[in-house]
Amino acid sequence: MTHLIELIKKLLRDVVLFVRFTSGIRLRKYQEAVARAVIDSVVHQKGYGFVVIFPRQSGKNELQAQLQAFLLTLFSSQPCEMVQISPTWRPQTENAMHKLESVLRRNLILRDRWEKHYGHVYQVGRARLVFLSGSPTTNIVGATANLLLSIDEAQDILMAKFDKEIIPMAASTNATRVFWGTAWTANTLLAREEKAARVLQAQDGVQRVWRLNCEQVANEVPPYGRFVADQVARLGRNHPLVKTQYFSEDIDAEGGLFPPERIALLYGTFPAQVKPSTGQVYVMTLDLAGEDEQTGQGLESFSNPARDATALTIARVNLTSLTDPGLLSPSYEIVYRQQWVGTRHTEIYGQILSLAMDWRVKYLVCDATGVGAGLTSFLARPLGTKVIPFMFNPKTKSDLGWSFLAMVDSGRLKTYASQDGLQRSGEKNKLAGQLSYLNDLFFKQLQFTEYEIQPGPEKRIAWSVPNGRRDPGTGELIHDDLVIGAAMLSLLDARRWDVNSPAAVVQGHDPLDDMKGF
Repeated sequence: MTHLIELIKKLLRDVVLFVRFTSGIRLRKYQEAVARAVIDSVVHQKGYGFVVIFPRQSGKNELQAQLQAFLLTLFSSQPCEMVQISPTWRPQTENAMHKLESVLRRNLILRDRWEKHYGHVYQVGRARLVFLSGSPTTNIVGATANLLLSIDEAQDILMAKFDKEIIPMAASTNATRVFWGTAWTANTLLAREEKAARVLQAQDGVQRVWRLNCEQVANEVPPYGRFVADQVARLGRNHPLVKTQYFSEDIDAEGGLFPPERIALLYGTFPAQVKPSTGQVYVMTLDLAGEDEQTGQGLESFSNPARDATALTIARVNLTSLTDPGLLSPSYEIVYRQQWVGTRHTEIYGQILSLAMDWRVKYLVCDATGVGAGLTSFLARPLGTKVIPFMFNPKTKSDLGWSFLAMVDSGRLKTYASQDGLQRSGEKNKLAGQLSYLNDLFFKQLQFTEYEIQPGPEKRIAWSVPNGRRDPGTGELIHDDLVIGAAMLSLLDARRWDVNSPAAVVQGHDPLDDMKGF
């Protein structure tokens, strides 16, 4: 018994040895440094504030749970309390509690000593750990963290919530605070606390900030490096989620969504088409404008006539990228566009249906928001399950934005090369000029598309060309209907693709194939 007591005392002097002996887990080097710094501040009541920014899936939550288990053991004879805050109850708080329970159950010292009360309080002896949600709707005033206050995914906790309800929990004892999270934008709680911690770190030389990227983690965990490489291939190195979640690089909270380097990825070298080619698979998207009942009075009657543009996009599907282990998704080559301005849906229904049948599209993604529901329903009657309705709301628009960026940044979307047909005569060259104009307009809309990252754990992005935005050179109103039409192609990634399906491939020889490229 004496030897056991001495062993426990020895283990309680070093968190790294404690974890290794009681759980059979060897902390990684980058975890060890954080663990020892936090424990030193807690044990010696230094009241430091630490900021720990780790890439996604690099062991942040495991480290949290191991630290909590160690402190519950070390202070089990004292009436003390720790608090952990997560942005939401479900799934984040529940996941954190599940991780802690997993650690407690396999801990040689604690597996028969811990208790759970009220569904969110864990106790060993007289030491307690309370899990709470930091959602804006919760009321958590009154809890006390006299030992440790841990804020998980701090980039998703609203600063007002933290300042009013959370930080007072540590005030009475100046308890140690740890802000855990992944990189996001510069206007988050995590970024604010990192800035403050770096100032103190520069003053006294005590490390308070750990910001690791995926390359540093991969040095210790080679499989992690291969995992991140797959994510980069699938989403693109410049995708905001890749930059933040894996490379720990902050992004601007707002700005232009398509900088020149991202726009450059969209330029294709293939010509536009006016008819489908044999042996190819085609898809279509339709971004519908709101109808205007004053159509007969002319476009001059609209306060914003270009807002009443319905944009149709047709893309050729390249299925070879389905077999690329880094992509495993189709690629899309936009070959045709058409736009209707100030035209009722009933008047363009026949044209859209004719184009869908002529091109034998495998799928038609249709804006079914508001008045678009009617046209979507009409198109679904002859086209059946080929029609995929899409309803715009803040969540779906955000999801569409992320999937659009993934498609662009991974190089899976290209558009036809513009050709100068505006100065030529003849119907064929007139159509070439029209397609070139729409392609140039598409790139102009991209340049004016802006985004704003919304606060909160949902990681929502609001993106559009702002209302009333004009080209400073021409005074022309700029909108985003062509951009939305291209973005809707990304919704097809989740569809089942079978290149051998006869319904998916254009059959036979079409003499109009020779017209492609004009």
